[in-house]
Amino acid sequence: MTSQENYPVFRECLSSAIVARSEHKPKINRRKQKARRNGRKDVETETAVSAPERADPEELAEFIDFLASETFLSFPADLQNLSYAATQHDPTLAARYIPADADTPLDRAVIETLSSTVPVSISDSLAVYSLIPDASDLPEFLSPILTEYVTSVTAGPPAWASTRTEACEICERDWIPLSYHHLIPRGVHAKVVKKGWHDEWMLNSVAWLCRACHSFVHRMATNEELAREWFTIDRILEREDVRDWAKWVGRVRWKAR
Repeated sequence: MTSQENYPVFRECLSSAIVARSEHKPKINRRKQKARRNGRKDVETETAVSAPERADPEELAEFIDFLASETFLSFPADLQNLSYAATQHDPTLAARYIPADADTPLDRAVIETLSSTVPVSISDSLAVYSLIPDASDLPEFLSPILTEYVTSVTAGPPAWASTRTEACEICERDWIPLSYHHLIPRGVHAKVVKKGWHDEWMLNSVAWLCRACHSFVHRMATNEELAREWFTIDRILEREDVRDWAKWVGRVRWKAR
């Protein structure tokens, strides 16, 4: 892969994290509260209403594109061009970027080094929009994003690649990278077989989703609930919250780079 091919993957990993944090932003009601005691003047207070609203999709897409472009270009060339083939030909790349265990994040020292190259404007922007508590929290924010990016671009082709669709099966966006979602999560395969919930041949059923929708599905239900109730894409799309999500996230678009 080249940096031109990898950039959309990184942007989608970043987008998934941003979208998850921006999905519901509380409205702020500013109101004057009278305080007559002790002769104090009226003061303005802020209270969050109970019904939050989602961020504007067009503005969010533009913001994501800015963050992704500036951040990705700050990374070293070997990370921008990382691929499965590259790690096979250069073991030092695998040693540097690929965790020994699939469930382990990238090495903390590597994350710190990569974070130090990111422009200050990025960490400041994330902090200003309350996406991270403070600009100094950038490494914690980037850790899962970079781990997902590295895992994605260095993965060998899956056995079920022939099932791949042209567009995300939830939001129908067809210009962004897709990942495969195990409709029956692997973590509960043994339980599924033992309980007889599904035939064993169904265990490797997958749906092709963009990372934002993939993350949403795992937020909407536990692995056991997914296995028992939401084990086909048609069942998932029956949910009103999923249809509402798809309508919103489908409008999060960015210009071609």
